[in-house]
Amino acid sequence: MTFDSSQLTPVDDALEYLLRQVSQTQKTEHVMLSNALGRVLAKPQTSQIDVPPWANSAMDGYAVRYSDLAAQTALPVSQRIPAGAVGSALTPNTAARIFTGAPMPTGADTVIMQEQCSVDGSHVQLSSSIDGVEKGQNVRAMGEDIRTGQQVLAKGQRLRAQELGLLASLGLDSVLVYRKLKIAVLSTGDELIEPGSAAGLGQIYNSNRYTLAGLIAGLEMDFVPLGIIADSRVETERALQKASQQADIIISSGGVSVGEEDHVKAVIEGQGFIHLWKLAIKPGKPFAYGEFDGTPVLALPGNPSAVLVTFLILARPYLLKMQGMNSIRNTPAVAIADFEMPKPSNRRRYLHARVQFPQSTDAPIGTTEGFSANQELPNISQVYGRSLSDHLPKIQLYPQQSSGMLSGASWAQGIAVVEVGQSVTKGQPVLFYSFADLLN
Repeated sequence: MTFDSSQLTPVDDALEYLLRQVSQTQKTEHVMLSNALGRVLAKPQTSQIDVPPWANSAMDGYAVRYSDLAAQTALPVSQRIPAGAVGSALTPNTAARIFTGAPMPTGADTVIMQEQCSVDGSHVQLSSSIDGVEKGQNVRAMGEDIRTGQQVLAKGQRLRAQELGLLASLGLDSVLVYRKLKIAVLSTGDELIEPGSAAGLGQIYNSNRYTLAGLIAGLEMDFVPLGIIADSRVETERALQKASQQADIIISSGGVSVGEEDHVKAVIEGQGFIHLWKLAIKPGKPFAYGEFDGTPVLALPGNPSAVLVTFLILARPYLLKMQGMNSIRNTPAVAIADFEMPKPSNRRRYLHARVQFPQSTDAPIGTTEGFSANQELPNISQVYGRSLSDHLPKIQLYPQQSSGMLSGASWAQGIAVVEVGQSVTKGQPVLFYSFADLLN
């Protein structure tokens, strides 16, 4: 696929192209489970044991043979089995005092929870009719959760807290994961200075470095800072050369527009290729993708809000796929516009937004699974069979949506999407991406 730089490339076309260009990392390492949060599995995980490894009680109570309950007689308590202990085979017509998690004694098939029993000395009997007892109740069977040989996690799974617990339940203390990507980040612009020093007239603080550092850390990848690069072709070329030797991928901010001091694009083309430039996205139109000396480059715009949006919408899925993840897309929610935007744009707009939920606590956010981002949304009132304004959350926009300002991003809970050529009236369904999903 080739792109005409005189035309704005649709966001979806650009993302599909980017994902086809990804060369996934093949570097792996074993890490201890305690250090594996956020890492990506480099091979499927198959259980070598049954979980639970033996039948055990799900309750504090009494383990019995179900058939012994038919006579409704009191059963003598023949043994006591706390968690961590192993009882002996259950003598017929007796009960075993048992505690949650303790192995079921051989011969027992049912646990009566202690609240259903009455105890008289060394005997126990049901407090009510046997009709309220089912055979096998309150017993966790061996392998009920996981069987030996069962695949429990797929290659490419990113490890969350619950996956760490799952792997620990299999007895694993380490896991094979892909090595973290090294991402070299450089900021261009003579006007930039680092925080902590006094800003002179015409100077601004380098916020993009810290935004990108946080975004990259959230993806569990390594941030390689290359500092501020002067608006010079020589300095830009030197910085890109250094970055290509130190990192798996380069991310730059600024220097890809059409100004005389924008050198990044020209330098990349001098020693590589620009495959993609200028998108139908707002903010972030000057986004570019290319290669410098064989190293991929994601060249983001210089404006702070545009950096955030283009990273989340374009760079993030590219990096996750490069890291080996098998799930890289986020499904947006559907909510109701509480704003007006009468003038259509020739670019897809990503807007800093908050969600205002209705008073009722059961109001869902409708998912758009099965719909493409630019497909006309369904009539949600028909889908849910109720009033939109009463049962779906509403989207509110930050008053200032300038690409050069970050205050809106800090205020927002996520990003609302307005399609190319679309105007918005209050009450209209719009797509919404939550920062809670996008920032990790």
